[in-house]
Amino acid sequence: MTTRITVAIESAPKRTFASAIDWPGLARSGKTESAALQALADYLPRYASVAAAAGELFPTGSTSFEVLEFNAGGTGTEFGVPSLVTNADRRPTSPEEADRLVRLVAAAWARLDEVAAEAPESLRKGPRGGGRDTSKIVEHALMADHAYARELGLGLAAPIPGDRWSIDGLREAMLAVLRQPSDGSVLADRKWTARYAAHRIAWHSLDHAWEIEDRTEPADD
Repeated sequence: MTTRITVAIESAPKRTFASAIDWPGLARSGKTESAALQALADYLPRYASVAAAAGELFPTGSTSFEVLEFNAGGTGTEFGVPSLVTNADRRPTSPEEADRLVRLVAAAWARLDEVAAEAPESLRKGPRGGGRDTSKIVEHALMADHAYARELGLGLAAPIPGDRWSIDGLREAMLAVLRQPSDGSVLADRKWTARYAAHRIAWHSLDHAWEIEDRTEPADD
């Protein structure tokens, strides 16, 4: 039996993103729509472990994609970020759906933490992430979360890299916003809805977790 995963496409001249509408963080890009969908398919097994950690049953076995939205991207898309709030992102969230978003975002953060803790400091250099090593990637992801917190209406002090208390405090405050049911309106009179915020936050953490995995040199036998 084939399981259908609904997808939104965000396309610019040089880069296209395919994002799974109901799975925050599951978004991959390619030069074309078909390349983005193939990349999305390639990453399904990696995302499945994140969904499982969140207590969600992710489709396994035969899957197919159904594109429900096609949106013109912009400079953010070209830069490498799924940056458009889609129509699907404007759907309301019930208390149960908000809880699901929170669990998936928390699982994405946990995956980044796990990968970074196991990785060497020095990573393989090259086009996949350039020259940043593990600690710099983790710091970048943390500072991005601090910027994302402002999009949720939170005016918090910047967390301290390596300080578990400040990192957990930032994350808990962000999850508290996402845990609230929503009618689909933008948060804090800014630009992001709850569903888009969950998607963007989880995507960024997973993108860098997978980058660290991909750039870790294999251990010598």
